[in-house]
This record gives sequence, C-alpha cells and structure tokens, in this order.
Amino acid sequence: ACTEGMFGHLKDEFLRGRDWDTFEEFKADLEDYIHHWNNVRRQVKLKGLTPVEFRGQALRGAA
Repeated sequence: ACTEGMFGHLKDEFLRGRDWDTFEEFKADLEDYIHHWNNVRRQVKLKGLTPVEFRGQALRGAA
C-alpha cells in the first residue's frame, strides 16, 4: 500500500504537466524529488519526522 501511495504522489507532484528535454534532466529532477521525499518531507503519521529520521529512530530503538 505504501508503494502505491508514493507513486500516486510522484504522479501528482512530480510528473503531471511537466516535460523534460533530456533524460539527464529528468533523472536529476527525479533524484531531487526522491531526496526531498525521504529527507525533507515531514509526515504527521511519523510524528513529524521525515522517513529517514523515523527509520533511524526505529533502528536505534531496536538495537
């Protein structure tokens, strides 16, 4: 379910209404979007943490 949700956001926030002149431009923009998705975007479901922060916190708690 979370993969489908991520791809839904990707289509709505990243792909829809955009064109790229080269594959390299598309790839660079996609890498920036994925970095933002994992490292900048905070989620209420994750107690206001980014996915990377939440994962790190969970791993530290499991150790």
